[in-house]
Amino acid sequence: MRRLGALLVLSAVPTLLIVGPRAGGQISAANAGPELFATGCASCHGVTGEGTANGPPLVGVGPASVDFMLSTGRMPLADPTQQPTRQSPKYTGDQIDALVAYVTSLGPGGEPIPVVDPEAGELMEGRDVYSFGCLACHGAGGQGASVGGGQLAPTLDRATPEQVAEAVRIGPGAMPPFTEGLIDQQELDSLVRYVFELREAPDPGGFDLGRVGPVTEGFVAWVLGLGILLLVIRLTGTRT
Repeated sequence: MRRLGALLVLSAVPTLLIVGPRAGGQISAANAGPELFATGCASCHGVTGEGTANGPPLVGVGPASVDFMLSTGRMPLADPTQQPTRQSPKYTGDQIDALVAYVTSLGPGGEPIPVVDPEAGELMEGRDVYSFGCLACHGAGGQGASVGGGQLAPTLDRATPEQVAEAVRIGPGAMPPFTEGLIDQQELDSLVRYVFELREAPDPGGFDLGRVGPVTEGFVAWVLGLGILLLVIRLTGTRT
C-alpha cells in the first residue's frame, strides 16, 4: 500500500521534491525516476531499460521485482559480474518509489507489489507451505544455504513481510516464482507469519549455532570434547 500511494503521489503532485544522488540538488518527482535511473541503472540496463551485455532488460519486469531488488540493496551493483546479495539499500524509500514508478512506465507486465497480512495467516499452514517450497534451499531455520552453481539461498532473518512476499511472487536469482495458482493469498499470509515465527523460536538447548542441524552441533561437540581431553592429558602428564 505504501508503494501504491507513492505512485499516486508521483502522478498527482509533480512538484514533490525528492533528494537525488547528484551533489547538491533536489529534483521534482516527475524527473526523479529518470534522473535516478540514468545515474544508477542505465549503464547496465540500457538508457531505456532495453538491457545490455552487463544487465537484463527491465521493460515489463513489474513493480515487485524492482522494489525487491532496490529495497534489499541487491541493486545497483558496483560490479555487474557479481551475484546480487542483500546489503543496505542505496536509495531512500522515496527514491525507490520513484524508480519503481519509472521502470514500471517503461512497459506493462510483471508482478505488482503484493499486499501481505501475516496476522491473517495460520502458523500450521505456513509451516506446510514453507516445507513444500522453501525448506530445501533456505533451511529448517531460515538460515540459508548454497544451492549449487555459485548461487546462494539467503538467510531470511532480515527480510520484511513485504520482501518475503515479493520474493515468493517474483522468484529472484535461482528461486522459482510462486504464482497465485501455487501459493494463494491466504497461504502467502501464513508463510510470512511462519517465517517471522522462525526468528522468535526459542533455543532450549543453548546457542542456536546457526540452526543448521546436528552436523554443526556434533562438530562443535567433538572440537570442544577433544580440546578438553587434550588439556586433561597435558595437565596429567605435567604433574606426573
